[in-house]
Amino acid sequence: MNKFPFRQFSSLPNSIAKEPTFTNPTTCGKFGKRNWNPLPIPHRTIPEPKGQDLDFVNVANSHLIHSDWAKLNSLSNGLTAFRVKHILLKLKQDYVLSLEFFNWVAAQNPTSLTLETHSMILHILTKYRKFKSAESILRKVLVSGSIDLPSKLFEAILYSYRLCDSSPRVFDSLFKTFAHMKKFRNATHIFCQMKDYGFFPTVESCNAYLSSLLDLHRADIALVFYREIQRCRISPNVYTLNMVISAYCKLGKFENAVEVLEKMDSMGFSPTVVSYNTLIAGHCDKGLLSSALKFKNLMAKNGLHPSVVTFNSLIDGFCKEGKLKEANRIFNEMKAVNVAPDTVTYNTLIKGYSQEGNSEMGNRLFEEMSRNQVNATIVTYNALILGLCKEGKTKKAAHLVKELDRKRFVPNASTFSALIEGQCVRKNSDHAFKLCKSMIRSGYHPDEHTFNMLISSFCNNRDFDGAVEVLKEMFDRSFALDSSILSDLCQGLCRCGNEKMVKLLCSEMEARRLIPQGFDMAKILSPVVVEEY
Repeated sequence: MNKFPFRQFSSLPNSIAKEPTFTNPTTCGKFGKRNWNPLPIPHRTIPEPKGQDLDFVNVANSHLIHSDWAKLNSLSNGLTAFRVKHILLKLKQDYVLSLEFFNWVAAQNPTSLTLETHSMILHILTKYRKFKSAESILRKVLVSGSIDLPSKLFEAILYSYRLCDSSPRVFDSLFKTFAHMKKFRNATHIFCQMKDYGFFPTVESCNAYLSSLLDLHRADIALVFYREIQRCRISPNVYTLNMVISAYCKLGKFENAVEVLEKMDSMGFSPTVVSYNTLIAGHCDKGLLSSALKFKNLMAKNGLHPSVVTFNSLIDGFCKEGKLKEANRIFNEMKAVNVAPDTVTYNTLIKGYSQEGNSEMGNRLFEEMSRNQVNATIVTYNALILGLCKEGKTKKAAHLVKELDRKRFVPNASTFSALIEGQCVRKNSDHAFKLCKSMIRSGYHPDEHTFNMLISSFCNNRDFDGAVEVLKEMFDRSFALDSSILSDLCQGLCRCGNEKMVKLLCSEMEARRLIPQGFDMAKILSPVVVEEY
């Protein structure tokens, strides 16, 4: 039997895959019907204090009730886990004093705090709905990193549940904390253990889990978990459904996403602006712009006003398709209906025009942005610099880079990439490569596009030795060169009579498995070289 009901966990990214796994002693079982025959909640009693222990507990309790912390401090050396547990049991009706005492123990004698004492304070806090305080304590416990800690913590909470006259929200808080910490395997395991004993998380905690999964681009697992929510009869809310729409959109399953939107009314919910914005953004991301516009119109028909997010998604979609005329039309419509463009709006448009090499229009938008007192960011300046560099206006671009320092913006990878492109446009390959090295020294990593651009520039300048030097940098980063650019480089080296270098490069790429798809060595090397190779 699988330890975890989500089949997809086998393909989780490394940040999740390294999570420890556990074998549930009570067997998690398959996700399915609600467990109508839950296991009985175990009960573990603790002996009553006697003698010196009883005296200590009573004296400490008296000092706490009277807020006499000076006298309490003198007792700190006598703290033990047994005594702490009994003091917490005496204070359990007062969550404020309980938390003050717990924090005092943590500062004075932390060794007297065990999983059992932690579970007790969690019971007290969650019973009185102090969930943020409970999560703060849970986080401190869980960051210790012990592999079996989550399982032991659940057990400690379970066995002290009846002793502390607790609330089911204590388990919900544990599940939610794992979700917030993106410890998905642990969250799933806790969910299964909760089900075994008849406890189910709140929809708010389920939403936290779904949200964290979507943040890590695991829409597939999010949908599996949503189906489990339905099977467990945990009633979703509009936030849940919006995330389900988002998950379907991310997977390109737009029919399913629309179906969720259409079923909202029958489930007792009205689609919100966020519901439509999610659909619009999803369609725009896939280049389905006509459908995105239809949803904007449907949104208005249903009495919902498009927001700045609506317009930003559409503008971004049209800009990515190079349809700047349509993007500008949406921009004008936005202003006509009194939705104020924000930083994202202007940045998107400026970048769109810059990509097309229209720095003049980008500058006009920047001036409008300044007049409307919309804050510029490093993204704004990078877009402007890119526009200038694409036109080979490197001096003006350098002037803007100096402006960054005055505005206290730090150049980033995008700034360097734009400047490198500018030098390539001006056929200054050596200068471009120097900028690339400066970029690396500054702690930024050139991407494949930057390296391809550099090698292409060197080849165009017939500086094949320089191109080879850049290619070796790519090898160190396990980047594969574009097939056509690699062909140009190899043909150039062959024309210069340097077939030996071509052999060495091809051998190195084959050893590193960096031969690009579509690269035909036989068409480049002479028959003799091919035979030797």
